[in-house]
Amino acid sequence: MEKLFILLSLIMGVVVLSSNYLVQFPLRYYGLEEILTYGAFSYPVAFLITDLANRLYGKFIARKIVYIGFIIGIAFTLFFSTNFADLISIRIAIGSGTAFLFAQLLDVQIFDKLRKKKWFVAPLTSSLIGSTVDTFLFFSISFYATGIPWITLSLGDLAVKVLVALLMLIPFRFLIGLFKVSKV
Repeated sequence: MEKLFILLSLIMGVVVLSSNYLVQFPLRYYGLEEILTYGAFSYPVAFLITDLANRLYGKFIARKIVYIGFIIGIAFTLFFSTNFADLISIRIAIGSGTAFLFAQLLDVQIFDKLRKKKWFVAPLTSSLIGSTVDTFLFFSISFYATGIPWITLSLGDLAVKVLVALLMLIPFRFLIGLFKVSKV
């Protein structure tokens, strides 16, 4: 259990760092630069990690992974991708931390309440609600009143996060089966 706990915590930190970095870059294909950033593709993995931990070990371990991932992710973000001379970069770090903690802890609670339903109900519902809360908190804190089209970017990012949340059900089901078989 300890190895998987450490691995999930480290992956969570890397997901936060990469998402914080990638959200600064709009997708410049097919006219999507006003609607979508690359961060939308990496961040939903955070919900997969939280939901795996919650299913395998319960909400207390899942919360620990959220807190450790938060510390690692924010430390990495401040060290590697925050330009302290750029207000938007600082706002991204603050928005990321606030949205991440709130949305991930909400995800843990919702998942825990729904854990006895069919296997897909808890991860899908908690990820969809968590992603919605995370998206609007993050984009409003990071980009409100900056001239960046944060509302359309948040809607585009949320659309991708919903799609990725659906796709994450595949590795979720596979990994749960794998970890239960190997008795991690």
